[in-house]
Amino acid sequence: MKSRLRAVLLAGGGGGARLARGFYGLLDQVEPLVLTNSGDDFEHLGLLVCPDTDSVLYALSDVIDPERGWGRSDESWSVLAEVERLGGPSWFQLGDRDIAMHLLRGDGLAAGRSLAQVTTDLAERLGIKGLQIVPASEQSIRTILRTPEGDLDFQSYFVGRRCEPKVESVVLQGVTEAEPAPDLLSFMEKGCDCVILGPSNPYLSLAPILEISGIVEALASAGPVVAVSPIVDGAAIKGPLAKLMTERGLEATAISWVDEIKNMYPGLVDLWVLDSRDHDAAEVLQGRGERVFVCDTLMTDTRQKVALASQLVEEVKRFV
Repeated sequence: MKSRLRAVLLAGGGGGARLARGFYGLLDQVEPLVLTNSGDDFEHLGLLVCPDTDSVLYALSDVIDPERGWGRSDESWSVLAEVERLGGPSWFQLGDRDIAMHLLRGDGLAAGRSLAQVTTDLAERLGIKGLQIVPASEQSIRTILRTPEGDLDFQSYFVGRRCEPKVESVVLQGVTEAEPAPDLLSFMEKGCDCVILGPSNPYLSLAPILEISGIVEALASAGPVVAVSPIVDGAAIKGPLAKLMTERGLEATAISWVDEIKNMYPGLVDLWVLDSRDHDAAEVLQGRGERVFVCDTLMTDTRQKVALASQLVEEVKRFV
């Protein structure tokens, strides 16, 4: 047994960021690479905003706003207020400290550094050490939601329209041309013991990663793939997942989530992780021959985040 497990964590949305913080508390046991969803990235006021990547950066540096689940906890809003006073767009809330991050990202990209290199630079500036944070691709991927009101990019749907329009389908612009992040491939070439799919929306947070050509094949060959449910007792912890499932004619349950992942990515997942409140669903899945691990998956504080990551590590060790 290796002294530390080499693990890839797919992190999208708040759930992925919280679990990344859990693994950050286990660096004596795990050598993680956190692969972030770049499908939410967009340009606003001339700045490249990378919400899921920044949520991971803020979660690992313990500066994330615990109430909103994104942005900075010690934020101020002077720039946004002035933008609004001058008649500019204020629907997307960029705080002053958040803007500083985007300015530094833009400066690094303009100097010719890759998005992964810039992300590493920002992590170092925030005092994050011992793990890699890598956007899933260097190429642009944009999540577009088709609705009766027309096509909406993710932020327009999520923030601007507060997830109100019915979603008819999800389109991932640029994903067929995108390539896996070189840092991911380099990490995996040196050996990878397991892959963790964080408790993230499969349509909006995981698909923009998994639909990149070659990603699924690379991850599936690395070791056991573990998927943590974002559905607990018939409800999504945060975000529009339950609504999206209902609009697709599915029940918002852990079993439906498993079935949907199996339909989207047949044979990918080796172990399903369900919350203890879904024990009955776990028994049904086990009756089908699925391997299921049940534990408390809620992560409301750092202790719970580390506890969940620790339980996942112990369960993965049964495979390797």
